[in-house]
Amino acid sequence: MIRVRVPAGGGADVINRVRAGDFAGLAVTMPLKEEAARSVDDLDAASTRLRSVNTVVGIGSGHARGLSTDGAGFVNSLSAQGIALTGARVHLLGAGGAARSIVAALGAIDGCEVTISNRTHSAAETAAKLSGSAQAVVADNLPDAVASADIIVNTTSVGMGSDADAGLVPLPVELIASHHVVADIVYHPLETALLRAAAERGAATVDGLGMLVHQACRQQIAWTGIAPDPIALRAAALAELAHR
Repeated sequence: MIRVRVPAGGGADVINRVRAGDFAGLAVTMPLKEEAARSVDDLDAASTRLRSVNTVVGIGSGHARGLSTDGAGFVNSLSAQGIALTGARVHLLGAGGAARSIVAALGAIDGCEVTISNRTHSAAETAAKLSGSAQAVVADNLPDAVASADIIVNTTSVGMGSDADAGLVPLPVELIASHHVVADIVYHPLETALLRAAAERGAATVDGLGMLVHQACRQQIAWTGIAPDPIALRAAALAELAHR
């Protein structure tokens, strides 16, 4: 893989290079995911709902397909740790792009109930519409929503970078109980202040690297048809993070 810097509005030009056969596919990062969704020839089910793409695959001659692997990657990361989502009650902190991907994926799981809290209620409502079972929960209801949840997921950037040094967390840690599973999509640092506090309170934890690894596995399958070893990918990612 090579990294290509794309100027604002230049996403369509790069996707044309997939159509031309210059690239077999693309891994798309923010802020180009929505532009990529508008520029490909067709979308998979997840990206159709999200109107956002993190993966582009060249299909045949002159054809580019868009996929979204983030939500499925999150689900796979929990499954890999033996955490059942069927019938689970999941509370999401945040309502951005990652949260929307996760809501859409959880909405396809039998009996999975999703609630969302966000500083902006309208954004939580928008995310909730991606799942028939999800309900937007305003911040005032956060204690009740967390108390009734089995799994708490931080989809915000709180805990990343300088936040880690400051020990910032996205919710009052006294709301976390030993019956909770606490997941954080932040992977640098690997153990965020949230995960550290959750472990101290007896909760099971899931770091953000699992989502990154498992969505990458799905990307590799889309590009090559070959399923990589997630354990090997995680080891490679850990080695890279050690240099940062």
